[in-house]
Amino acid sequence: MRMLKLWFYILRAHIAPFIYSSVIVMTLFLLQYLMQNIDNLVGKGIGAWVIIQLIVLNLAWMLVLAVPMGVLVAALMAFGNLSSTNEVTAMKASGMSALRMMIPALIGGLVITYATFVFDNDVLPDANHKARLLFTDIQQKKPTFAIEPGQFSNAINGYSILALKTHENSNLLEGVTIYDYSQPGKLFIVTAKRGTPSFTQDYSTLVFELEDGEIHQYDQRNMEEYRAIRFQRDQITMSASGFQFVRTNDAMQPRGDREMNIATMRNEADRAGRVEADALQRVQSTALSQFNNLLNAHPPSAPPTISSIQSNLALQRSAIDADLATLEGAQRTYNSYMVEIYKKYSIPFACFVFVMVGAPLGVIVRRGTFGVSAGISLAFFVVYWACLIGGEKLADRNFTTPFVGMWIANIVIGLLGVYLIIRITRETVVLNFSWLRRLVPKPWRKDEDSTATLTSVKDM
Repeated sequence: MRMLKLWFYILRAHIAPFIYSSVIVMTLFLLQYLMQNIDNLVGKGIGAWVIIQLIVLNLAWMLVLAVPMGVLVAALMAFGNLSSTNEVTAMKASGMSALRMMIPALIGGLVITYATFVFDNDVLPDANHKARLLFTDIQQKKPTFAIEPGQFSNAINGYSILALKTHENSNLLEGVTIYDYSQPGKLFIVTAKRGTPSFTQDYSTLVFELEDGEIHQYDQRNMEEYRAIRFQRDQITMSASGFQFVRTNDAMQPRGDREMNIATMRNEADRAGRVEADALQRVQSTALSQFNNLLNAHPPSAPPTISSIQSNLALQRSAIDADLATLEGAQRTYNSYMVEIYKKYSIPFACFVFVMVGAPLGVIVRRGTFGVSAGISLAFFVVYWACLIGGEKLADRNFTTPFVGMWIANIVIGLLGVYLIIRITRETVVLNFSWLRRLVPKPWRKDEDSTATLTSVKDM
């Protein structure tokens, strides 16, 4: 009973740091997302509820990334506080070893690992799919035309619009030409040195403010009727019905690999594997057939010409090249799906791995402040994420297997955690800072030894 109370006490010390650090990490991710996409969300006449939905949907992937880092910070802070207040020493004096103190944290890490895996596999794919479609729908509702310089835009029925120069930081267009054929039998050609498009308040009409231009009017039924008007300022209004915000049907849109669960990705990977096997078999069959033809060739009554031989070889080579291209594409597709499958296991398992590292580090560092814990966690998370991204790139390019690419970070950090656990269970950890003496100028050195030794109490 006393052991269970101690375990609950240790777990309770993890709860507040875990929630606090996870919320902070998610807030940082959210601020980064908003700064990157603020131009696509503001000024489009989109309702606040739609923007809230988009943010909530994107919180799913932020949560999956924030939870492992929150676990690491919580383990560092909890065991750092217990060590700095000598509670670790008191627990050891009562007969509890360092490894037994970590058991509740390790069990909690396994529980969070399972919960994160279920969320990553069942919730995140649908959230990613809906977020992508919603963001695409929002992008289609533009406050100005998506005009490429020097290219006509036919986004609005009855009008063709050309601009020679656009400005990224404003709606100003230079060298504007507008063909207005919205009225049957008549054609209006408007040219202007500058133009600024904008929506009305209800976003139903697009207004073009034009400066220094001409209007040419043609009557296609009577070509003799022609008028030309010069202006310093003019205004053209167009219906903006093509820019209304409409939600796309989720069920009708295909999904990417990050929008599928493990079962669906396995089916796609198996399909790619069958295509790869069929292509490899065709390549082998074609090469073997040609080799046998060369070995079993007999002098024919009418020997073939050189041109016919070259034509046959070129035909066979093109068939082999096509099969090799199919083989390479199927292999890349297979690797990409397998990478995402292993990622759905490796990222949740990082919660358990970070407990293995964070708990002994907290005992060694003996600092339970958020700043120290966050700094150490950030270093580990940067290393972990660099290994994860690098492994994904190498696996996608077939330089390594998807399993190695996605699990190398967990393996390396997990081995470090095992080493640290073994060290603290031996009850002696030495932190040597004597190398700092070489960095200090000689007149400023002190005679005392600069070696700091931290020795914990042995088990009773």
